[in-house]
Amino acid sequence: MEEFISTVKCLTENLQQKDLTDCDEVIEKLFSEVSGLDSFLKIPDPQIQECAVQLWNWAVTKNVGNTITAIQKAKVRHVACNLLYCFESDSPTEGAFRKQILMASKAGRAWLNCKNFQMADHFLRLAVKSLETLYRQLTSRANDEPDILSSKADVEKDLLRILSCQAESAIAQGNNQEAIVFIERCKDILLRLPNETAYLSVVCYNFGIEAYNLTKFEDSVFWLSQSYDIGKANMKYGPGSEALAKVLRLLATCYLEWDCEKFQEKALNTVSLANKECVTPFGLHLKIRILLRCRAPDSPVRAGLNEMLESKVSLDMCLNTVRLLMSENREVLAFEYLKTVCQHFESSPSLGTALVLHIELLLQRGKVLLSRQKIEDVITGHYTGKQLAPEALTSLHIILWDQASKHYEDDNYSEALQWYDYSLSFFKAGQMDQNLSKLQRNRASCFLKLKQLEKAKEAAKEAERSDPDSIFTQFIVYKIAVQESNAEKAAEALSAMALLSKNPVFSEDRLLASQTAASNLLSLAAQIALEQNGQQETAIKALEVLCENSKEDVQVLIALSHLDVLLSYLKMALQAVSHPSSLTVGQRTDQANWFRKIAWNLALQCESKLDRMKDFYTLSYQLSQLCPPDRTLLVAQRTCLLMAADASLELYRKSPHSAQTEELTQTLESIQTCWEVWKTLKASGSSPKDPTETMLLLYEFEARAKLNDPKVETILESVLELETVETKVLESMAALAMEPPAHYPLLCKKALKASLSLHKKQPQADLAHCSKCVHTLIKLSLPRGVSEVGPQVLHEVWDYFQEALSIIAAAPDAFAEMETVWLLTHAWNTGILLYNLTQYTEAEKWFGLAMKFVQYLGSLQESYAKQMSGRYSEVLDRLDTAKRSCY
Repeated sequence: MEEFISTVKCLTENLQQKDLTDCDEVIEKLFSEVSGLDSFLKIPDPQIQECAVQLWNWAVTKNVGNTITAIQKAKVRHVACNLLYCFESDSPTEGAFRKQILMASKAGRAWLNCKNFQMADHFLRLAVKSLETLYRQLTSRANDEPDILSSKADVEKDLLRILSCQAESAIAQGNNQEAIVFIERCKDILLRLPNETAYLSVVCYNFGIEAYNLTKFEDSVFWLSQSYDIGKANMKYGPGSEALAKVLRLLATCYLEWDCEKFQEKALNTVSLANKECVTPFGLHLKIRILLRCRAPDSPVRAGLNEMLESKVSLDMCLNTVRLLMSENREVLAFEYLKTVCQHFESSPSLGTALVLHIELLLQRGKVLLSRQKIEDVITGHYTGKQLAPEALTSLHIILWDQASKHYEDDNYSEALQWYDYSLSFFKAGQMDQNLSKLQRNRASCFLKLKQLEKAKEAAKEAERSDPDSIFTQFIVYKIAVQESNAEKAAEALSAMALLSKNPVFSEDRLLASQTAASNLLSLAAQIALEQNGQQETAIKALEVLCENSKEDVQVLIALSHLDVLLSYLKMALQAVSHPSSLTVGQRTDQANWFRKIAWNLALQCESKLDRMKDFYTLSYQLSQLCPPDRTLLVAQRTCLLMAADASLELYRKSPHSAQTEELTQTLESIQTCWEVWKTLKASGSSPKDPTETMLLLYEFEARAKLNDPKVETILESVLELETVETKVLESMAALAMEPPAHYPLLCKKALKASLSLHKKQPQADLAHCSKCVHTLIKLSLPRGVSEVGPQVLHEVWDYFQEALSIIAAAPDAFAEMETVWLLTHAWNTGILLYNLTQYTEAEKWFGLAMKFVQYLGSLQESYAKQMSGRYSEVLDRLDTAKRSCY
């Protein structure tokens, strides 16, 4: 025990050191030491009490800020409290009891905050026990002494607090009934301590909130009802009318969400009581919500709406109520109420918000003419001193632009213009505004669609004046120039776009966009020119600008959806660079390298267009042949040829009748060329883990297998001779050997046996893959009729079954039960086949093999064992009879 005291004292001193950098280790050691104490052990050494007080005070000083974590604080309090209880003397004083109560209740609270409810319950029970002992001690004295009465009241107050914590812990653990018992005890104490009414009411309210958040409506209703009843029972010491109304509003909401039809009367009565306690906008709004959910007729809803206006509810709350009415399909009431609200708030500077909502709702209901009238009224008011507040005006612009956008998408450009013109009406002449610039660009786009080029140019000019540094404006100018076939103007716009693309690019909603935004516009410019006949000069200029000014040039070129055009350009480029010209060797190399990269990047983007992917990779390889060979170029050539071969194979796989042998021939051509590149690359030094040879052999195997080429056998041998062979490659080749139109069962078995052998050589064999290999080997080797039954065949398939048995025995729990059933069934059926052929000795052997699999069945073992044992006995009897008849 002395060693324990010394250890605790030393750790306590260490914890209090100012230069201690990491207190977690010390706290853990203290916690470990004290947690192992016998709960009934008493250590009457003052040093223990001193350590308890020092630790407690240390934890109190760490309360401010985040010096220690909540769990560390709980552990220190845990240790301090346990030490204090260990020091308890035979006749503790009132002060000692109060110290115990304080520490136990605070430790319990700390563990409660950490969600460790078992620890919390332990300390809270300790606190209650000490409180009850102290109360008995106080009761045994004269009851009429003022000090005694005060002390007893303090004890009961502490008890009420601790009981409420126990109730909180019980609720957190899902023990609602236990929590009710604790609160009932609190209510008994409340009779003697009425000034704690507000506290207990709030406790029950918090329980109600927690249950509500967990959608436990029945529990929530109970606790909220308790909260209200407790608070209402003593208005002098209760939480007040405002708090009680809050409780009732949540209670009404619970009834509403729990079962509106069943509890509609309770919900309405409760919210009415809440509004009687303390009228608030939320209470009045909730009443409307309940009435609507209960499908009340218009008259009570209308009365509730009038009550809101009479109670001077804010405009925002009224508008939220309008939205609620619309969402509940009370359209007539909504518009009627909105009209009343507009009249009620006629002099309010925020009236514009209501007018904008009116317009929005009219549009939502398809009342376009009425909405137009409202908009025109707002425009008139804007110029007669009734301007909308900035927020309302912004909302209106959004609505107008949204309508215009919808009409534009529906190709109704004239209608779109009208909505944009409404928006334009709110801008002053000569106003410099980026939104105005965007608006004018949108108008210009509409004019372009309507072939009204002069008006489009006028709108573009206004956009340029409002925001001269916008790449989007220059894009509109470019579009107009293309429609006019004005190559010079288009080139100027492209040059301006190129210059602006170097600056930070903002999207049309004024958010900073990625650099790709500029590339997208430049690529779109190229697309527009490509779509126009006779605009080749502009298209080439657009492509040049794109490639010169964007790091992601070709990546966005794919978005043009003009792959055939680009392919023809690249073929022309290959032809031009391949033939003698005035280009120097360096220029020729640069041009070929540039176009090679273009073809490469286009191929990368053609995942959904395999034919184009193959063409671009092939072109990239052809262009690379015009560049000086180095290791980097050789790697690129190898990749191009591998990807072209892969694309050709995939095209063959996806062909309707797998009859496109041309694709297979192209695959073999790409592979043959790639072998030559690989030899050169390998001679310059390659990684032993490089998969090139494996991929080439795998692709060639598939192509030749599909062509029924006898050379396919030599390819498998080449794979087996590789320095490193992966099992998945062999398993892929096995599958390809049997994939129609290929049919090479012997090759398939050879590949599978090699794969199985490799699996078994691993430190830990993959039993699932081993099982799959053996399954396929058995399936391929089993005799399918009398003509295939022979000693060699039976011996081979017998060995595979034995292999399967060894795999199951190695890990019976990991083996699929249905696979065991499959093996059992096929072994048994082989025995039946041999029995019918009067090969009784062999038949008995196979029946016995089938029986060996029964022991490895899981849930099916009992039924199969009973069924198979009976059949096996019957078969053995027949075999004996058959054998005797033969002799």
